[in-house]
Amino acid sequence: MHVPNSAFGLLDNVFNKLFPLIDEELDYWKKRAQAIPDEELRKQALASIHSKTFHCQGGGVFALLAGRHCKEAIRFIVAYQTISDYLDNLCDRSTSLDPKDFRMLHEAMKDALIPGAPVKNYYTYREEQEDGGYLTELVLTCQGVLDNAEAYGLCRDYCLMLEGLYADLQVHKHVKMDERVPRLVKWYLENREKALGLSWYEFAAVSGSTIGIFCLVSYTLSGKLTKTLAEKIIYSYFPAVQGLHILLDYYIDQEEDEKEGDLNFCSFYRDDVQLVERIQYFLLMAEERLQVLPDPEFHQFIPKGLVALYLSDGKVKSLKNGSRVRRTLLKTSGIRGAFLHYNIRIYN
Repeated sequence: MHVPNSAFGLLDNVFNKLFPLIDEELDYWKKRAQAIPDEELRKQALASIHSKTFHCQGGGVFALLAGRHCKEAIRFIVAYQTISDYLDNLCDRSTSLDPKDFRMLHEAMKDALIPGAPVKNYYTYREEQEDGGYLTELVLTCQGVLDNAEAYGLCRDYCLMLEGLYADLQVHKHVKMDERVPRLVKWYLENREKALGLSWYEFAAVSGSTIGIFCLVSYTLSGKLTKTLAEKIIYSYFPAVQGLHILLDYYIDQEEDEKEGDLNFCSFYRDDVQLVERIQYFLLMAEERLQVLPDPEFHQFIPKGLVALYLSDGKVKSLKNGSRVRRTLLKTSGIRGAFLHYNIRIYN
C-alpha cells in the first residue's frame, strides 16, 4: 500500500483495504475470547471487542505507513489495542479495585513491546484466572511482529516510555474513587518535565493514547525508521495528537462516565467554552508539529480524522451543547475535517 496524500485516497484505503483486514484480525480474537473458560474474563474480553472496535479501526490507519508490511502492522495494532481495551474493561467494569492487580495486568502491555520477554501470570492479584491463554497469545502476537522488525531497537525505548505513562494512568484512575485525583496529581508532579505546562488532567489524557506507539511501529516495519525520525514522531504525537485523541474520547463519553462513576478528564474544565478552547489548542498544536514528519499530507489527516471520527458518534447529540461543539471543532479542522466527518457518518 502507498501512503495516501489526498482525502479520497485515504478513505479508499481505509474503507476498502484496511477495514476488511482489521475485521479479519478482530474476528480471530473474538473467537478466541468466546473460548475463554472464566465467565467474567470472557464477558469483559467480548465486551471490549464489541464496544471498542472503532479503536482498532482508528489505530489501524497507521498501518498505511508500513507499506508492503501493512498486514504485519495491522496484526500488531489490533492485538496491542485489544490488550489495551480488554485491560481497560477489567479495570473499569470488573471485580477489582486493587492497584497491584491493575499494575500486574498492564505488565502485559509492557511485555508485548519486548520481543522474547517471558510472559507472566497477569491475573496474579485477582480471583479470575482461567482465560485459556487469551492474553498470553495477544502478547506473543505483538512480540512476534516486533521480533521481525529489524529497526525496532531505534524506537523501543520511546515505545516503553509511552507504555509506562499509559500503565501509570490506568493504575491511578481505576482505584477507589476518593483516591483517584490525589494519586493522579502526585503522579503529575513527579512527571512535570514531561507535562510541558499542561494541567494534571490534560497530562493524564495525553498519557492515555496508544497511537504514538502505532506510528513508531508502523514506520519501523516500513524500513524507514531512523533515530531522528523516532524523535520527531515523539515531538509530533506527544503531547499534541495523543492529547487531542483522548480529550475527544472523553468528551463523547461524559454521560456514560457520569452514570458509571468513572473519572472523566473533561469534567475538570471550567465549562464547555474552556473545554472547546483546549481541544482547539491541541488540534492546532498537532497540525503545526506534524509538519516536521515525512508523509506530511497523511499526518495532517490524523488530527482532522480524530475530530471527524469522534464527532460522528451518536453520543454527541445527547451532550449539552453537543451540536454547537461539533460545529465549532469541525470549523477549526477545516474543509478536510468536514469532508472526513461526513463520509464517516455515511459509512456508519
